[in-house]
Amino acid sequence: MKSLKNIVIHFALIGFIFSACSSPNKYKLVWEDEFEYTGLPDSAKWDYDQEGNQSGWGNKEEQFYTKARKENAWVENGILKITAIQEQYEDKNFSSARLISKADWQYGKVEVRAKLPDARGTWSAIWMMPGGWSFDDGNWPDIGEIDIMEHVGHDLGVIHASAHSKDYQWQKGTQKTDTINVGNVNTQFHSYILEWTPDLMKAYVDDKLYFTYRNEGLGVDKWPYNKPFYLILNVAVGGAWGSVEGIDSRAFPQTMEVDYVRIYQK
Repeated sequence: MKSLKNIVIHFALIGFIFSACSSPNKYKLVWEDEFEYTGLPDSAKWDYDQEGNQSGWGNKEEQFYTKARKENAWVENGILKITAIQEQYEDKNFSSARLISKADWQYGKVEVRAKLPDARGTWSAIWMMPGGWSFDDGNWPDIGEIDIMEHVGHDLGVIHASAHSKDYQWQKGTQKTDTINVGNVNTQFHSYILEWTPDLMKAYVDDKLYFTYRNEGLGVDKWPYNKPFYLILNVAVGGAWGSVEGIDSRAFPQTMEVDYVRIYQK
């Protein structure tokens, strides 16, 4: 009787799980990189953004983003490491990497588990730009930008989430944004999460919601987010924000470690 009871419970549990997973309101994993390999980032999933190197990416940044260079982007022991190094590279004093996903998505849940650099002058980010857009295309911020996580080393532990558009942008001080204090971002991994629907954006650190932005229904100048966006992972050095209190060059190299990237959709 006990074994029969266990079988009944087992099948009931399977039915519950199937029902939950098949619900249209539940998220389904559609793309991931668990970094369970050794070498350069998976070329089927990631590319390298270099277009803004000569112009300092519009922010007077100090790094040169390299392509397929193991010193700046490397996977080992289940971790992706994006490393900024103090060195003369091309015409810059630092090298780093800016990875971009080859896929893009319209709405869903983005989760990136990462540990962040902490030196003055570092500017690490997990963010999204519209599919098909590149730096040379311009028209920023009208086209939209979604910042899931930004962190500057001189303000250790303060995590920012933001949305930028034509009317809501940082140059005007009107961007939609909020912050949360996380004391150990540089010593422990945390999940940086975006939930994005046609009507709403929410950002979390782990299970803590700290940023909410609702679509006001006032058009693309305020909400240009009804289209696919791709993911960007990078560590910048300096720039308009990163170097507000200077760059501690003695603290380099500096690394953002990424445990996994997971994309879900309903």
